[in-house]
Amino acid sequence: MLDATVRRLIDPPLNRAGRWLAARGAQADVVTLAGLALGLLAAGLIREGHADLALLPLLLSRLADGLDGAVARAGRKSDFGGYLDIVADFLVYGAVPLAFIAAAPAANGAAGGYLLLSFYVNGASFLGFAILAERHGLTTEKQGKKSLYFSDGLLEGTETILFLCALCLWPAVFAPMCWAFGTLCFLTTALRLGAARRIFGPASRPGVTRRRTPR
Repeated sequence: MLDATVRRLIDPPLNRAGRWLAARGAQADVVTLAGLALGLLAAGLIREGHADLALLPLLLSRLADGLDGAVARAGRKSDFGGYLDIVADFLVYGAVPLAFIAAAPAANGAAGGYLLLSFYVNGASFLGFAILAERHGLTTEKQGKKSLYFSDGLLEGTETILFLCALCLWPAVFAPMCWAFGTLCFLTTALRLGAARRIFGPASRPGVTRRRTPR
């Protein structure tokens, strides 16, 4: 819901930083892997009971996630780079809640499991939509230039990052936050399924190119 607005604010400085890094030989895939490593470091700190210390590497991880695309745009983009990026994102988004579960399974297990299930289902709806959008020739740049079609929804990347940061800041209320956010994830999935039914349902014609103008 917030991604389109946030992208307009952060893309200019990210693109400048990306050009600066690319001019000095930085590779987008290396930036992606650095972001993944920082995200997993954050998860490790959470597992050891240091959620407050995990906030910094988590934020740096998400900064790297924004920079890798900017570096790619300034240099050479590749389909593999976009693929690696989304896999790394899903891994970080799953590792952080899992770390909270591992740190306190009795208190966090049920709510964390519910959250991870909602992530799994929401991720499937997101990637399935992207596949069908490619097949039907749909394009959008509302969330910036991406290798995959990023369908908008109630919860997007910005909301997820804010949620993960909130977990680090207030770990004592992990369970209620997970129940609430997981429910919103399921609602996002339902809304995306409705959009897919409307766009790709029986009235649609696979193979016919339809372009969607970014708003």
